[in-house]
This record gives sequence, C-alpha cells and structure tokens, in this order.
Amino acid sequence: IRLTTATFLSFLELEQKLLFFCFPSQTETKSSRYGGERVAEVLQAHGVKFVFTLVGGHISPILVACEKIGIRIVDTRHEATAVFAADAVARLSGTIGVAAVTAGPGLTNTVTAVKNAQMAESPVLLIGGAAATLLQGRGALQDIDQMSLFKPLCKFCASVRTVREIVPVLRKALAIAQSGTPGPVFVEFPIDTLYPFHLVEREFAAKGSPKGLVGNAIAWYLRNHLRNLFVQQCAELVSRAKKPVILLGSQATLPPTPVDHIRTALESMGIPCFLGGMARGMLGRDSPLHIRQNRRDALKEADLVVLAGTVCDFRMNYGRVLNRRSKIIAVNRDKKQLLKNTDMFWKPTIAIQGDAGSFLLRLSKGLAGHRCPEDWLQSLKEGDITKERANRAKAVEKTEQHLNPLNVLHHVEDLMDEDSIIVADGGDFVGSAAYILRPRGPLCWLDPGAFGTLGVGGGFALGAKLCRPQSEVWIIYGDGSLGFSVAEFDTFTRHKTPVIALVGNDACWSQISREQVPILGSNVACGLAFTDYHIVADGYGGKGILIGREDEASLDEIIRKAQQEAQQGKAMLLNVLIGKTNFRQGSISV
Repeated sequence: IRLTTATFLSFLELEQKLLFFCFPSQTETKSSRYGGERVAEVLQAHGVKFVFTLVGGHISPILVACEKIGIRIVDTRHEATAVFAADAVARLSGTIGVAAVTAGPGLTNTVTAVKNAQMAESPVLLIGGAAATLLQGRGALQDIDQMSLFKPLCKFCASVRTVREIVPVLRKALAIAQSGTPGPVFVEFPIDTLYPFHLVEREFAAKGSPKGLVGNAIAWYLRNHLRNLFVQQCAELVSRAKKPVILLGSQATLPPTPVDHIRTALESMGIPCFLGGMARGMLGRDSPLHIRQNRRDALKEADLVVLAGTVCDFRMNYGRVLNRRSKIIAVNRDKKQLLKNTDMFWKPTIAIQGDAGSFLLRLSKGLAGHRCPEDWLQSLKEGDITKERANRAKAVEKTEQHLNPLNVLHHVEDLMDEDSIIVADGGDFVGSAAYILRPRGPLCWLDPGAFGTLGVGGGFALGAKLCRPQSEVWIIYGDGSLGFSVAEFDTFTRHKTPVIALVGNDACWSQISREQVPILGSNVACGLAFTDYHIVADGYGGKGILIGREDEASLDEIIRKAQQEAQQGKAMLLNVLIGKTNFRQGSISV
C-alpha cells in the first residue's frame, strides 16, 4: 500500500491518540482540576489583579478560574481595547499587564495593540486560545498559524502542548516580558490543555512559588551592561559641560528604579530636562528643571546631551536635531534602539546598554556636590516663559467658528485635579494638548508611544482607572480617534470606571488634512461631521455634554460639573466643538 506523507502522519497521530486512551493510568482522569486553573494560579502568584478580555469559548476555563480566585475579569468590546488596557496597567503598576482573547480573529484583532506595546516597551502578556492540539491544521474552528503572526511582535512566543507545561511556560513568559528591555509576550493554549474533561497529563515540571526571578534577571542585566567605569567617564563629561541637557524617554520610568528616586537624582544635578513619552510628569507640574518648549533650539546650543531612554527615531528627526559638536551620552536597554541611526545622522560619545533610571542614580552619585551652571538653566526657562505667554495669547484669539481649542485646553489645565492621569489619543487636538496640559506627577501621562497608534484611549483609560480608582482619569480625544473606542463607554459603565473624555470635535482628521490639502489639493477622506458624540455616550450609560461657542463664558462651570459627575460614578464625555487655528502649523503627520 502506498501512503502519502500526510496520510502517514495522520496514521501516526491516530496511533498516538489511541495509545493515550489505552493507558489512562498516566493521568488523573477523574480529577476535577483543569488547565485553566493552572493559568490562574500562576497569574495570581505573580501579583496579577486584572485580566482584560473579550470572551470566547477557547479561553473560558482561564476566565472562570481567574474569577474564582479573585482576579478581576474586565471584559471590553474589542480585543484591541483589552490589550491597550493591559498595556496601561503595565505602565502604571510597574508589573505586567494581561489580556486574554479567543483564537483566530480574536487574536488577529490584537495585532495593532501588541505592536504598540512592543514599540512602547510595555511588558504585556497576551494569552490566546487555539484549536485542539490534534485538530490544528485540519480546518478546526478559528484555527490559524498564530505563532507566526506574533513572533515578529513579541519577545517570546510559546504554544502550550500539555497541561504540565503551563506553569513553566507562563513563568518563563512573565520573566522575559519584564526583564532587560520590557515588551509583550504571547502564549497560546490549545483548547484541550484547558478544559477538565480532556485527558491530558497533569504533572508539573516546576513546583513552588517564584522567588524573585524577574528581580534577579534585571539585576544580572544591569551588572553586565552598566559598569561603574562608564558612569565615571560620563560624570567627568557632565562636570565639564557648560550647557548640558537631559532627554528622558519612557524607559526612565521602568522598574527596578522608583521614579521618585530618579526625580531626586535629577534635582540634585540641576540639569535642564526635556521629558517625553511616559517620562512626562516625572518632575511634577512646575519643576524649575523641566523645560517644555524650544527643544530644537536648546539642542543646537547644548554642549552635552544625555539621551536617557530617548531614541533617535522620527521623534528626534532621526538624530539630526543633535549638534554634531555636542558630546552625547546615550543609555538604552535595547542595543538596536541605543544605536538607531548612528550610521547616518549622529554618533554617541559614550553608548551604554543598560537601564536609564539606574544610570541616572549612579551619575548623580558620581556628581555629588556638582550642579549645572545656573545661567544656562535660567536662559532656557526664560525661553519657556516667553513661548507659553505666546500660547496663552493665541488661546484668546477668536476662531472662524466654534471654540478656540487652545482656550478649552487652558481651562482644563487650570481645573484638572492634582491626582489626574492624562490619556492621549488623537492627532491635531492631542498634539496641541501636549503643549498645554501638564501632567501632575510621574506616571500620570499615557500616550501610545513610538507606534503612534490611534484607538488606545478607551483601553488605556480603563486600565488606568482600575489601577488608580481614586485618580481623575482624562482621555484627550480627537473626533477621529474617538471613533475607535467610543463603545467602551459601555465598558466604563458596566465596570464602574468613571473617566472623563474631552473630545476636540472639528469634524476633520486635521492632522492629515493640514498636509494633504496644501500638498495634494484635496481633503478627500479627511472630512468628518460635527457628530453628536455626547448622545452616543448617553446611550452607553455614561453622560455627554455638548459644548459650543455659546458656552464659552461657562466653560469652568461645565468642567467642574463633569468632574463632580465622574466622582459620583458617571463616565463623562465633553463633546467640544472647536474651530481651526494656525497653532503647530507645519507639524508633520508622517
């Protein structure tokens, strides 16, 4: 008899399955325990408090088991939102965020959010369902090659094949996600590894609770990549500099170094700082060291620049904003990010692969008693004051129709609670907000990161409110980006997470239109409508307020009312009709 390779493999699989059923003594066939419980126990042992999900049969055993042991299951209306929320939890809690979604389309819906977490260096565990092990590749429901999909996006990918692999694989994934340069990891669970009625092996390869694996891994990393020799060289360069600046990126907020310790170190050195990404707010609302404006001009003058977790990508014009005569110290956990574009546009004087926060602490110790020249700091601060006065003046100008967006943002800035978290999700309106709104403290600003993803608002705000239920959580939306997650007002209502959404509604994808129209002569696909988003929020159980030019005199009163409603448990949406200004004219979107 001649057999094709596929037929022969099918016979082998059938033989293995029959042998498995013939020797049931190898498994606890009558046990009520099941694989989903193993998953929940590992998550609980690692301090996971929330699992974000959109329910599916493939993952039901995990969700039920988590609920039974006290892990809160937060179900969203889109899988991407679940991952965005997990990303926000990871950023704000200093641990790992967890999302669980069903097989096939459930997982493909998360790709953008996972890529965003990768580029933002957020430790996120994505748990995915999968077809049964012996049915994969045979046309089972929602069966696709999920591993190939996520390998380019994740630090670690694994497919659990037996129940005994669950604990060691999950522990490994959790450790890798948080060690070195953090990032997302993916573990898929075929359905027959989770449900109790399937006959699977139940012996664990590893026993007991984890004992500081992540902390040990990070400590090992730092010992091998951040040597005292390099720090001493850096201290010498800084001590000789007359015009130094520090650029802090999101990596400066990562464990193991507490952000408050980093803030103290920066204040002891007295070096002017520009803050980006998650580092916004690290120095508080009104720090004399925090320079918010004229970064390009400052970098032209600086004789020394410290890139502490800042990457020379599009946000730094690929390194071209750096003065070639400046001494440059670059610190980054990721070697590729550390040296990005050094072959073309810039060269570091010293490049250190290591943790930015730990480096700054050591640098401050090496510079004990030394402070940056006061005249340099003062000149940059004066430039800040001049620019912000100009912004204030522009805010009182009348727009052709509706409200001046800068004026609205200034009112929000003046009234925003001191314990607020700001979630940025949008283009033009959010770009303006970044100049005006001041995060009140460390880990109080959430934006997508280097991927520039629209749609993070609902998920980020959900995760932020769950992490810090007493904080006032604001989402700054453009009317375009709002469309991605407005349905999550249903989630905010059901899970009692009252956030405040501020929507800059100019009936346009303005960040795109500001280039497309003058360059190509058409506004095609950029036009939206002055939609009644406030009514949509009402329909989902929240409360919406329409704000137009006739409400300008009562802006403060309306904002305070929204804050009071949120404190009483209502998710709020302020649908603000705004006009056009020439603020940020010339900014690019690609």
